[in-house]
Amino acid sequence: DSVVTIFESALCRTTSTVVSTNDYILIVDPNWLPSEINTIKNYVNEIKANKPLYLLFTHSDFDHIIGYKAFPDAIVITSKAFNENPNKINVLEEINRFDDEYYIKRDYLIEYPKGNIIVSNDKEKLRIGNTELIFYQAKGHNADGIFTIIEPYGILIVGDYLSNIEFPYIYYSGKKYLNTLDKAKQIIQEYKINMLIPGHGDYTKNAKEMLKREENSRRYIIDLVDAIATKKEF
Repeated sequence: DSVVTIFESALCRTTSTVVSTNDYILIVDPNWLPSEINTIKNYVNEIKANKPLYLLFTHSDFDHIIGYKAFPDAIVITSKAFNENPNKINVLEEINRFDDEYYIKRDYLIEYPKGNIIVSNDKEKLRIGNTELIFYQAKGHNADGIFTIIEPYGILIVGDYLSNIEFPYIYYSGKKYLNTLDKAKQIIQEYKINMLIPGHGDYTKNAKEMLKREENSRRYIIDLVDAIATKKEF
């Protein structure tokens, strides 16, 4: 059995997901404010028992890694590109600027996550007890994203893609973003996805809604490229 609990920050409706199974606890992108991260910590402490704790980072944007050291005993899962990010210092500076601007104090250190389990390829698998995590590279929004499918539950965690409240932010590559959308569509059609969880906004259990989000993102990027190429007003 699995229990999925999604915590939503007051800031940018950023999600932090906790998946609890008989074999482990998985935390995804714990964020933003200290009180919000403490709420996640308290919940995890209540349900953890003796199960191992895993911490998954969908990508390296500062808002998604900000709660890393609040869970110092966790086994950390990242992409290879995440672990080798040449801009680690810049990400930490973004966190520190944010905390300085709003006079935020944290009871843990600010550090860039160091992966214990490194994902390098599409369809890479990690078996934990009766659960299998299947990973796909998800470049485009930034250079180091990953999708994660949790089987046999059909949970798809997509980071900053397929949101119902954000348009596609492209910080790395529009072409790779479209390739990642191709993967998302393939995953939704190939696997029985029962729940899609984006990094911002609402989860959905509706397959048609999942595909609609993919199509909306694709159309936005294509229209944007067309507007730039033809110098149309956008």
